[in-house]
Amino acid sequence: MALYVTAVDENSPAEKAGITVDCALLAIDGHPLNDALDYQFYTTPAAFTLEICEKEQPRTVQIAKGEYEPLGCNFKTYLGDEKHSCANHCMFCFIDQLPPGMREPLYFKDDDERLSFLFGNYITLTNLTEHEIDRIIQMHISPIFVSVHTTNPALRVRMLANKRGGEVLQYLPKLAQGGIELNCQLVLCRGINDGEELRRTLTDLLALRPQVGSIAAVPAGVTDYRKGLFKLTPYDKESAAVTLDILEEFAYKCRDEYGRSIVYPSDEWYLTAERPLPPAEFYDEFAQLEDGVGMWRLYHDTFLEELENYSGLVLPHSVDAVTGTLAGPLIQDCANALMQKYPQVKITVHQIKNEYFGGNVSVAGLITGTDIIKQCTGRLHSDLLTVPEVMVRDEKGQFLDDITLKELGKALSCRAVSIPTDGGGCCKAWLSTHKRKIKLKR
Repeated sequence: MALYVTAVDENSPAEKAGITVDCALLAIDGHPLNDALDYQFYTTPAAFTLEICEKEQPRTVQIAKGEYEPLGCNFKTYLGDEKHSCANHCMFCFIDQLPPGMREPLYFKDDDERLSFLFGNYITLTNLTEHEIDRIIQMHISPIFVSVHTTNPALRVRMLANKRGGEVLQYLPKLAQGGIELNCQLVLCRGINDGEELRRTLTDLLALRPQVGSIAAVPAGVTDYRKGLFKLTPYDKESAAVTLDILEEFAYKCRDEYGRSIVYPSDEWYLTAERPLPPAEFYDEFAQLEDGVGMWRLYHDTFLEELENYSGLVLPHSVDAVTGTLAGPLIQDCANALMQKYPQVKITVHQIKNEYFGGNVSVAGLITGTDIIKQCTGRLHSDLLTVPEVMVRDEKGQFLDDITLKELGKALSCRAVSIPTDGGGCCKAWLSTHKRKIKLKR
């Protein structure tokens, strides 16, 4: 395999060595270059031998540069090749439950260990071979984020619908012994991998301490688009409480033994079970925030901190705000606290029910422009609508249904702006909207 150069940085070591566009990079000091991780790892030293092929003529180049100085080659993708797609057919896969007609990239299922290292994407390990596990250990690609779900091999085969699902569990202790930090995820399906199976999984993973740094547990999301898929029953108040009892039991044992929780239930468990969320200390460094673990607590605390310390001028103004039904009570509480301190500000919170996906989908990040328009038409109390950035993460400022902020504002006859998703940023944005300028976080 080779990496084909698409661009060379000006005045870089690569340019000085005569490397040009369309040149193929073959190996460094005898190590084959398969992707950008190989490239980054083996180009770190100050001096090395680079084997290339240019216009079908192989040659060897001696490179001399600063240690850790970039060589200066660029490739078609940031990985050097294409993303590795998922080979599983998980019974709970959310992508399989997406409505038709959305952007094509949204239907792509990745399962790429490089994305795990670079961006914290979760992988199931079923795409990996022993050779690739050895490479991870050799290059110390750490941390790795692993979707474990269960440590019962037979059950994991069933849940992933992949015959390799059970055998690759052997990679976990091997990675741990190789010094690789593992952040684990458990998507729990009611009556399948919870209860005693959950106890088994937590016990097995904690046996790999200290390499297992965190274990996040989230309930499986269920939309209305599950035709032909495995029948999943969403958690209700009682079943969520039973599962939460197990998760907290292990978390508090870990706090006693290791000084940190390690096992982190996502916020949905507390909200579904109608229990108060733990204090910030429970979440340690909020290591699994992207999994919705501790997001409520962090949002609440940072909002109130900003509200307490805000020193800007606050003139009378009104603003409408949208959020999902899951975060709705939290956002309303924050809005009430702000209005109590600044009575001249009027904030109307609209909790948008996710009719686009249906099912038990209630997080703000999956709200679409379609649902906002349908549920806010004729109900706004101001000419300004704030939308959390998590709803429009696309680089074009589009919702999942391709509606843009500009189109949203036109449909609702208002100015629609995105504001930071964190509590402190939201508080500052709400207090400063009278200036008609929102500083966006991009």
